Amino acid sequence: MNYKLVIFDFDGTLADSFPYFLKTVNVLAETYHFPPIDPENVDQLRGMDARQLMKNARLPAWKIPLIANAFIRQMGKDIAQIPLFEGVPDLLKQLSHQGVRLAIVSSNSEENIRRVLGPETAALITHYGCGSSLFGKQYKFRKALVKVGVKPGEVLCVGDEIRDLEAAKEAGIAFGGVAWGYTRADVLEAYADSTVFYTVEDIVKTVVSA
Repeated sequence: MNYKLVIFDFDGTLADSFPYFLKTVNVLAETYHFPPIDPENVDQLRGMDARQLMKNARLPAWKIPLIANAFIRQMGKDIAQIPLFEGVPDLLKQLSHQGVRLAIVSSNSEENIRRVLGPETAALITHYGCGSSLFGKQYKFRKALVKVGVKPGEVLCVGDEIRDLEAAKEAGIAFGGVAWGYTRADVLEAYADSTVFYTVEDIVKTVVSA
């Protein structure tokens, strides 16, 4: 086994919430006074990191938590609209049955995540590190390592954004980006210190192959 713990991001990695995000963020744009997202610009935006997105939207840092919390609350009301990506329940079950410990670190709420996963799949997760700030995932990663009792070299982080990669690097753990998430695969491929997963089977092979 290559890794004893896999830390997953949630939105865009396990859950296909990007379509819901696009729909909801333009409603929030009216409330919090930032430019709505033009559908024609989505592909360009998927090539930006979080700081570039904030600059593009002319969003001051103090507004980010307000918008994030409003989004999470609204998602809670619309939770039935958030599906898991195909193969995710089997992926988590397979890793767990192989003896790999699983964690989820996300800015989303634990309640939302558990509801999307469902009771059976949610029970496979050893540790939930939820409510992380936009640029604070590295602290949640370190807490997960302590909670599970593993060393940085025994851990893989799986996410879909550049900020996930940066946080993993700060925490001293390996990173793999999913090709089906928010950030475009070609952008993730440009980082030499990350792996890109094109299927859920790629994750299993990386984690448990000899």
